[in-house]
Amino acid sequence: MTASLPVTIASAASQFDAPRLLADVGGTNARFALELAPGCFERVQVLACGDYPTLADAVRAYLAMPEVAAAGQVRHAAVAIANPVDGDQIRMTNHHWQFSIEALRQEVGFETLLVVNDFYALARSLPHLHDGDKVQVGGGRARAGAPLGLLGAGTGLGVSGLIPAGTSWTALSSEGGHVTFAPCNELEVAILQYAWREFEHVSAERFLSGAGVELIHRALVHIQGLAPSTLSAPEISRRALAGECAVSSQVLDIFCGMLGCVAGNLAVTLGAQGGVYIGGGIVPRLGERFAASPFRTRFEQKGRFQSYLSSVPTYVITAEYPAFLGVSAILSDKFPS
Repeated sequence: MTASLPVTIASAASQFDAPRLLADVGGTNARFALELAPGCFERVQVLACGDYPTLADAVRAYLAMPEVAAAGQVRHAAVAIANPVDGDQIRMTNHHWQFSIEALRQEVGFETLLVVNDFYALARSLPHLHDGDKVQVGGGRARAGAPLGLLGAGTGLGVSGLIPAGTSWTALSSEGGHVTFAPCNELEVAILQYAWREFEHVSAERFLSGAGVELIHRALVHIQGLAPSTLSAPEISRRALAGECAVSSQVLDIFCGMLGCVAGNLAVTLGAQGGVYIGGGIVPRLGERFAASPFRTRFEQKGRFQSYLSSVPTYVITAEYPAFLGVSAILSDKFPS
């Protein structure tokens, strides 16, 4: 499956000498674009990862599309991937793709191939987001020059942050989604006890992801003594947003509350008084339902630090392709115009 989607094109002063490939690879979809000039993203395509045996196959399929091939040969590329990046070998946590970065570079014929963690790239995008690219949830006011926090639930739970470094920023390569989940009330204790039946270690990602929405639903059904159910995360969300199912609605409230707790933990850990940003594939689709959820209350619910957290703003990233901004900035660091 492929999908061609529009993207806002920024004005650019000059063209690159060759188009640059930008990619955002998740556990479900791989998004590709060409950057023809600084901030000018074109030929955007979304390819289903499951349709391609390897990432190289997906890259070649994108480059072979007539409108992409017509732009000219790609020399430099940057890929954000939903996985730790430590050295040359990549083996995806939430998908079967594995590869050597150098072997992939040679296989697809690039002069340069940079591969970074997807939330590292998303963190690099934060200073480039405009007001229309984000929606504030709750109160608080960003403090200039302070660290920024970032997390987002999708196929997994991504976590990162952006730390001031002189006149620039340093993004964190974090795997904070795999911290041990900590329940905050009796119901969450019961949900955690249910999850222990399936997993030896229950991380925050076990609940704050698409699979996590389904796990919370199974746990609630069990706790409430209802008939076993195997609803998918999209169906649970649909029923909740449509007001068709009380259990599904409760699942979303629990999910958002858990996310608020983890976001608050990140804020106090990083001292993220510049704000905490929420990305990923799940929350931006919830719209006003998220703003009305327990997220912000749970974010601030840190006892003696409630006043501290009430001053920290939280934002939902609504930009369609924010990771492209991040990988573009990373390539620009290596090849400044």
